[in-house]
Amino acid sequence: MIDIMGFDEDGNVIEDVALESIREENIKYFWVDLNNPNKDEVKVLSDYFGFHHLTVEDCLQFLQRPKVDFYEDYCFFIFQSIVDEQVEEMDMYLGKNYVVTFHFKEDLLEIQEVKKELKSKKIPWEEMNVYIGYLILDEIVDHYFPMLHSLEDELDEFEDINSIKLSRQEIERLYEIKSKLLKLRKTITSMRDLLYRMNNANHLKEVLGNHMYFVNIYDHLLKLTDMIEEDREIISDLQENYQAINANRMNTIMTVLTMITVIFSPLTFIAGIYGMNFLHMPELKWPYGYPFALGLMIATGFIMYKWFKKKGWFDFDK
Repeated sequence: MIDIMGFDEDGNVIEDVALESIREENIKYFWVDLNNPNKDEVKVLSDYFGFHHLTVEDCLQFLQRPKVDFYEDYCFFIFQSIVDEQVEEMDMYLGKNYVVTFHFKEDLLEIQEVKKELKSKKIPWEEMNVYIGYLILDEIVDHYFPMLHSLEDELDEFEDINSIKLSRQEIERLYEIKSKLLKLRKTITSMRDLLYRMNNANHLKEVLGNHMYFVNIYDHLLKLTDMIEEDREIISDLQENYQAINANRMNTIMTVLTMITVIFSPLTFIAGIYGMNFLHMPELKWPYGYPFALGLMIATGFIMYKWFKKKGWFDFDK
C-alpha cells in the first residue's frame, strides 16, 4: 500500500494525495510511505523516483545494518525498529522536498505515530522533509525504552531473591533476559553508530539543518547503551554468584563424602580381615572376638571423627 501526505507552504497537511499529483505547485513537500508494498508498488522506487538500484536492493533485503548512503540529490537511510521484541527494518529516502519510507512491517507503529503527530499540530520547522525524518528517527529510538524498561522490571525481581535460593528456572530466565539484552544491544549500538556518523558528516550537517535535535537522539542512544551495559553486569554478577555458590556446595558435598569414605576405610579393612575363611585364626574361637571387633570398629571411627572435627573439616559454616 502507498500512502502519500502533502504539505503546502504554510505547513498544512494535504491527505490522500495521488502519486501523479505530488509535483503540483500547491505541494511544497510530500511524504510517500510504502507500507508493505507489493511487487508493482516496489517499482515506484526505480521507475518513478529513479533511485539507485543498490538502494532498492537494500530495501528488499531484510535486516540490513543501519547506515546512510549519499547520492547526488538524496540520502538513503536504513533504520532498525523493535516491534514485539522483533527487529524490523525501515528504509528512508530524504530528498530536497520529499521523504520516501519503505517497510515490510504493515502499519509500522513508529510511522503511524508520526502521521498522527503531523496531522495534529503545527509544523515547527521550515524544512518539512527533514522534520519528518527527525520524527521517524525519534519515534524509533523512543520505542527502544519500553522494551528495555520491561527487561529491567524483570531484572528488579531478582534483587529480592537471595543468590542461594535461585532455582534452575530462574537462572534460565536470567539467560533469556540476557539474550534479549544482547539483541537490543546489537540494534542500539548500530543505530548509535549511525547517529554518530550523521552528526559528524559535513554533508549531512548541511542537509539536516537543526543539528541539535539529532544530537539529542544520539544522547538517548548513549543512555540506552549505558543502561544495557549496567543490566548485563548485574546479570553477570548474579550468574557468577550462583555458580560460585553451587561450586562451594559441591565442594562441601565432596568433602563430606570423602570423610565418610576415609572413616569407613579402616572399618572395611578390619571387617575384611575377620571375614577371611582361614582355619587357624585364634580370634574366631575367642568368646569376646565379635564384641571386640565391633568395639574396635566403633573406636576407630570415633577417633577419626574427633580428629577431623578438631581439624575443622566439619565446620562448613565458617
